[in-house]
Amino acid sequence: MGSPMTSPAPVRVTALYRFTPFDDLEALQGPLARLCCGLGVKGTLLLAHEGINGTIAGSPKAIDAVLDHLRALPGCADLDFKDSDAETMPFLRMKVRLKKEIVTLGVPGIDAARDAGTYVEPADWNALITQPDVVLIDTRNAYEVAIGTFEGAIDPGTGSFSDFPAWFRDFQAGWGEKKPKVAMFCTGGIRCEKATAFLKAEGVEEVFHLKGGILKYLETVPENQSAWRGECFVFDQRTAVKHGLEIGEHTLCHACRMPVGPADRGSPLYVEGISCPACHDERDEERRERYAERMRQMQHTAKLGLTHLGVTTPEAKARHAAKLEAKRAAAEKLKAQRS
Repeated sequence: MGSPMTSPAPVRVTALYRFTPFDDLEALQGPLARLCCGLGVKGTLLLAHEGINGTIAGSPKAIDAVLDHLRALPGCADLDFKDSDAETMPFLRMKVRLKKEIVTLGVPGIDAARDAGTYVEPADWNALITQPDVVLIDTRNAYEVAIGTFEGAIDPGTGSFSDFPAWFRDFQAGWGEKKPKVAMFCTGGIRCEKATAFLKAEGVEEVFHLKGGILKYLETVPENQSAWRGECFVFDQRTAVKHGLEIGEHTLCHACRMPVGPADRGSPLYVEGISCPACHDERDEERRERYAERMRQMQHTAKLGLTHLGVTTPEAKARHAAKLEAKRAAAEKLKAQRS
């Protein structure tokens, strides 16, 4: 009799960043790449003279080993990272790349490690952004803002983070001598942290940013006390999350990689894996047929009981929701036992 079947080992996905000055990037790159590859960790890490940024995936034990290595790097003891679970490995390979910036703003001389604004804890965020003299700015791209943002936030309408400086310079032109307080936020904290340093370089003295980003806010602030409206786009297999970090209703258009909500999926221009209302008119027949062939391969893979790379199935979403519910129940039980 054969051995009983066991569930596959869980895949831990960790997004991380840290602004800190690095000198010899090449000396950091080799050992880090060898460690990750040796442990079976995959994903992408960016190294620049301003710090490190990236997302990696692997077994919990392997990810812990990589995090231990990173915390030993200069200035990385307080490395910022966030974990999530995946049904399967979401990346094909491991890459450690050297870049000019770990998040591209395109303005020379900005030092987020030294000049970032004031952190605000999620529990204190609502009190700040409801003050009448505070300007609230969403530093994310337009397609992210479209599916959710904080009530009253200004959308710069940018296509990339490098568009933000030009937008802000135009935006503040009408402020005059007296500059208001500015509060900014982004998904996980990295973009708004760098943006606060940019605003201070532009002469704005009182600049604040949400610690841990939208994700930490949605994780820790009760929904009945929340100023968040909609869902938060995330750059992994979940596509979007809502309060409690539960998986949202948006999926990803595999043609243009933009988030697609329930209304979009009801459009005649939406064909799963081939087009959505945002990209339908931009695709010729040759490209649509190529996407259609890819979709047929995904469907065939699903029939075999496998998960195609990068696709989150309804079953996978249900399993993720069940895991979250089990964690909540365990936490409530522990709380009751302690009280």
